Amino acid sequence: MSILVVGSMAYDTVETPQERRERQLGGAATFFALAAGADAEVRVVAVVGHDFEPSHLELLTARGVDLAGVEHADGPSFHWSGRYHADFIERDTLATELGVFADFRPQVPEAWRASEYVFLANIHPSLQRQVLEEVETPRLVALDTMNLWIETTREELLGILPQVDVLMVNDSEARLLSGERSLTAAAETIKGFGPSRVVIKKGEHGAVLFGRDSVLSVPALILPDVKDPTGAGDSFAGGFMAALARADADRNSDDAPYRAAMLDGTVTASFVPEAFSVEGLIACEDGAAATRLATLRTMMIP
Repeated sequence: MSILVVGSMAYDTVETPQERRERQLGGAATFFALAAGADAEVRVVAVVGHDFEPSHLELLTARGVDLAGVEHADGPSFHWSGRYHADFIERDTLATELGVFADFRPQVPEAWRASEYVFLANIHPSLQRQVLEEVETPRLVALDTMNLWIETTREELLGILPQVDVLMVNDSEARLLSGERSLTAAAETIKGFGPSRVVIKKGEHGAVLFGRDSVLSVPALILPDVKDPTGAGDSFAGGFMAALARADADRNSDDAPYRAAMLDGTVTASFVPEAFSVEGLIACEDGAAATRLATLRTMMIP
């Protein structure tokens, strides 16, 4: 099954209470692709600058990710810099340098327009709309967004939600988009905008699926040490979409494959905070995910 992801490939400078890393590999599309790539044919549409290291592209291709849709532009790559607080929940953005990403206009290769699964990572709604106009008849479309787009491009965002099957947001974004305080009420309001399912990410408290006919709250796995949580949400999305692709699920499926995908997404995301950048994902050994999935099931049903 093919999964098309459209988003950023970038560099992050991350400062935590223990350590600082300069210009490490990051970006929503990068984390998503590495999280999903082991189990699906992942196709990336993104843009990188002249400073993007060939070794980072080789890392992705070595794990089976197709980068034929990545544009190489003349200019610096997108660079984000942030500092995490002691709790690793709150963080301050110190700098956002868009570089070539400022002029990014996604172009889906002709051969990819029949991709079965589409994930629209956190980019401007007008770009997300452009992608939806280029793909043909995907089995499933999922979309991520953020407070900035909800506040500044609300009407554009609402205009594309009827074409979206799964919306992924965090709890504050869900409340902002819906105008509701209760997450249950927020999810029902958002469903009224178009998506049949809503996944609300709650960081260290896990995630909640508001499905068509069920609700599932999945706790986060308890980690002995956290080094860098950057990219965990995008990796959750990668694991989630890969699980749906393996199950051959589509928008008309019942909630069962979506409930199972919530567990896979949670397990996949759990490897990210244990190291910096994508190191936790690529260091994951065979069998580690299965072990964590068993642990997660035990946490939910002793």
